[in-house]
Amino acid sequence: AILAHEIASRTPGDLNNVHFTTCGSTAVDTALRTVGLYNNILGRPGKKRILSREKAYHGSTYLASSMTGKERFKTRFDKAQDLVHFLPDINPNLRPDGMSPDDWCDGKIEEMENIILDLGPETIGGFIAEPILCSGGVIVPPPGYYAAVQAVLDRHDILLIADEVICGFGRLGTMFGAEAMGMRPDLITVAKGLTSAYFPLSACMVSDRVWEGLLSGGDRFGPFGHGYTYSSHPIGAAAALANLDILEREGLVAQAGERGTTLHRYLNDAFAEHPMIGEVRGQGLIGAIELVADRDQPRAFDPGLKVGPRVVAAARERGVISRALPSSDSLAFSPPFVISDEQLFTVVSGIEEAVTQVRDELRASGDWQG
Repeated sequence: AILAHEIASRTPGDLNNVHFTTCGSTAVDTALRTVGLYNNILGRPGKKRILSREKAYHGSTYLASSMTGKERFKTRFDKAQDLVHFLPDINPNLRPDGMSPDDWCDGKIEEMENIILDLGPETIGGFIAEPILCSGGVIVPPPGYYAAVQAVLDRHDILLIADEVICGFGRLGTMFGAEAMGMRPDLITVAKGLTSAYFPLSACMVSDRVWEGLLSGGDRFGPFGHGYTYSSHPIGAAAALANLDILEREGLVAQAGERGTTLHRYLNDAFAEHPMIGEVRGQGLIGAIELVADRDQPRAFDPGLKVGPRVVAAARERGVISRALPSSDSLAFSPPFVISDEQLFTVVSGIEEAVTQVRDELRASGDWQG
């Protein structure tokens, strides 16, 4: 109860109701089931489909994995195909030559509304979105995207779920990524940052508007019959309260924003003109560089060359642990909030040396002439 109060006092808008679960996937499942129950109570049993996006990642449980759009989350597991529709990639770097980011954004919003109209607004209950698409490539939507999305959702009475499992609790320099990106969510899911992963705990925050809708159906539907064996675990709550205290006592949210500015300055200084880097992107303490065979196209490397994993291996030889995103030859950066400017410089310098090593190897083998 104390933790729920502390979280609600920090959430944007009227997200004052907290349901604790055990991991990001179950938090997402909770949000999705809440959308379904909400519409059942309002007498709209057909308003259940969820909009998601290409490159999105939302978890590994049945419902959450069904919402994941990373190469359609290729596995041998079944998914609830009838419950989701994926919107095309919003990466501004994919816009045609000569098109402005504003025009790209306008086109994406028009595309979204047309899809809603084609599917039927009466069939769509929610739109789930990470503030920044993280493991799908660290894709930052174009400026003004979420404000325009909100206008579309409002017109068609569609709920917005902000999946903040990665962005929540400071990574973008604000307590919640929704604040940094101009989102007005009806539900927020969080996990990792809630306890800094020292104990399994996650949560789904629900707006007063949605919660009041759920309460209105109590006489007919009974209590909110959803939970897990270890939901609201007291040890997890204690860890989360200690974690929130540390975040605020040590000013780590503001520090993450400051370190994020430094990270992106170092990345741009090192790679903005590099022949193997098609884009440097990100916000706050999350960033990525995209490895490409041709900056002007941009054209990806042959997957058989395993350029990303080779850069990761070369960086590890220099004492830098990094991550190649499996969906593309991109390296992601998501360092701890307590990292120093000197450590950030060491990380970026080690990656720069690793990229240079792989570049020289590719040239020597004749696999690349860039």
